[in-house]
Amino acid sequence: MSRSSRSWDESDVRVRPNRRGSRPRTKDRPKHEDAIVGRVTAVDRGRWTTLVPAGEGLPERVVIAMRARELGRSPVVVGDRVAMVGDTSGAPDTLARIVRIEERATVLRRTADDTDPVERVIVANADQLVVVAALADPEPRPRLIDRCLVAAYDAGMDPLLVLTKSDLASAEDFLAQYAPLDVPHVVTSVLTEGSEGLAELRRRLAGRVSVLVGHSGVGKSTLVNALCPDADRATGHVNDVTGRGRHTSTSALGLRLPPLPPSHDREDVRAQEAEPVDPDAAGWIIDTPGIRSFGLAHVDPDRIIGHFPELAEGADEGCPRGCTHDEPDCALDAWVAAGHAGPGGEQRLDSLRRLLRARSGESDER
Repeated sequence: MSRSSRSWDESDVRVRPNRRGSRPRTKDRPKHEDAIVGRVTAVDRGRWTTLVPAGEGLPERVVIAMRARELGRSPVVVGDRVAMVGDTSGAPDTLARIVRIEERATVLRRTADDTDPVERVIVANADQLVVVAALADPEPRPRLIDRCLVAAYDAGMDPLLVLTKSDLASAEDFLAQYAPLDVPHVVTSVLTEGSEGLAELRRRLAGRVSVLVGHSGVGKSTLVNALCPDADRATGHVNDVTGRGRHTSTSALGLRLPPLPPSHDREDVRAQEAEPVDPDAAGWIIDTPGIRSFGLAHVDPDRIIGHFPELAEGADEGCPRGCTHDEPDCALDAWVAAGHAGPGGEQRLDSLRRLLRARSGESDER
């Protein structure tokens, strides 16, 4: 049936849709001012587990989130404080969206080796690096410990050396080589409740965000389970042939430490009952997978010497441009010999150079 031209109207006109979209793209991104902030505690196959503090009538809750496209390739790691939008109720089968990474206070990085320019962010916002090493089974590896100390100094974190399995070997001789560095340490053996080593470690961790680093088999997972009984981290054993441990932790995990035991003093108990309870007062620990190498290609040697103020002044005054502080023209030898570095300056200089060699991968057989 034919239609006359007079029977046509606007509804008969067909407009072909624009293949590139009906509206032009804009580079202006939403500011997400209503986003809530949580702490990343775990990462698993494109899903981030976050802990959101109580607020706006909602209790503290766990929120699972995915990364928003606008973040690009920016790494989101355990310890990050992230802003999220979407369903942030924490109800089962809900998913929020991470739209922003809050400014980081510290970043712990490493590279695959000393020639790899690609940095890998391990954790963020930790203020203490706990280097866990066994005194025996497996034997301690001072070079790896030195590298972890360099990474801590570079990241602006306080180092803490934790020596396990003291029931198998004495810690005295091993600690002597770290005495000039003034690195605080805790020695543990059997990790039973009430043991002196475990109680001292809890005091060192209280109120801080600490990341635990160490090679496989040193008892790191056992240590975490003793500190956080609900963690249930898998533990392994050391291979009798290779002397190396087996990887039992496969990803980083943030854990809140249980509350510290209350004081037995009556006045202290009244004060604790009157003040609001801070859930983070006992501190946080971040357990990381066992490592066998710790590349430091990203570390600037000048940032290492900055943690030796009594030596840094001598380097600024007398060292030639580009000095590695471990060469014949280095002015630090004369600076220490003149007594400017104070008592123990020679031992401190030897320790500094040991760390610099560890950073560069050179042998320390001098």
